[in-house]
Amino acid sequence: MLSDKQEGEEREAQSRLRAIDARLRTLDTKRRELISQMRQLSAEQKELYDRRQAPQAEVERLYGEHGELGRKVASLRGQREAARRSLDEAVIALRELKLTFAPGERLRPEQIRREIAQLEHRQQTRALPLDEENELIAHLRQRHKDLKTAEAQTAVVAEHEARRKEAEGRVAAARAEIERLGLESVRTREARDAKMGDVRQKLVAAGGLVAQLRAKGKARAEVMDQVDRVSREMGELDREGRRLVGQIRSRREEARRTVRAYAPRRGGPAPSVAESTADAQLQELLKRGKITLGG
Repeated sequence: MLSDKQEGEEREAQSRLRAIDARLRTLDTKRRELISQMRQLSAEQKELYDRRQAPQAEVERLYGEHGELGRKVASLRGQREAARRSLDEAVIALRELKLTFAPGERLRPEQIRREIAQLEHRQQTRALPLDEENELIAHLRQRHKDLKTAEAQTAVVAEHEARRKEAEGRVAAARAEIERLGLESVRTREARDAKMGDVRQKLVAAGGLVAQLRAKGKARAEVMDQVDRVSREMGELDREGRRLVGQIRSRREEARRTVRAYAPRRGGPAPSVAESTADAQLQELLKRGKITLGG
């Protein structure tokens, strides 16, 4: 039989067990909600991470294109410097070529004929002083000699003219190449700067995703801390409940031993009414305890 003190402890233990059971159910529900929230945050983190990969890959691609355009700008700069040197060389060559032509070689027969015609027309249409007319006549004679020389050197003059035109063509081509390279350099620099602008935009977008990832990670860590706290509390309540159940079982076992010690022996006298009533009360107590405590 349980003493009054033991019965009081029994009632307190059962009451505490019911409170523990209710608290455990509440904590279990809360933990499930927290775990669901944590899984949701993990899924959102995964989605943000996947979304971050595309801008990151795009940034790397744009960086590569920006670097390629930078190398092209440097190459064009080198080509333009080479073109400038070529232009300087062509200009110098043209000047030197012009200096190698004698004045008579540079004169064309057609040009000398026109000059002779002009001089003759002047002589015929104007009344000149004697000294001027003599000077004009001498000049006409010299130009006729020059004409004969020029007509004799027509092939040489043509060759010189071809060489001059070729040199002038090289100068024009060098200038055109410098202009072309300059325009291409400007376009390439503009394209390179535009790529850097695109890189900045992608980095801003990627940075926003990183900030969101960090925020989600922080929120997930906080939820995990709450899960840990709830789990620790559940563990403490579970240990307390097991301890109480152990105490209850020990008291029951002690009551059983007491009943057995005072139970009538086989073949002995029949139990008294008080003993039967006490036995019935013990069985009912054990039955209630079994139903209440589940063990």
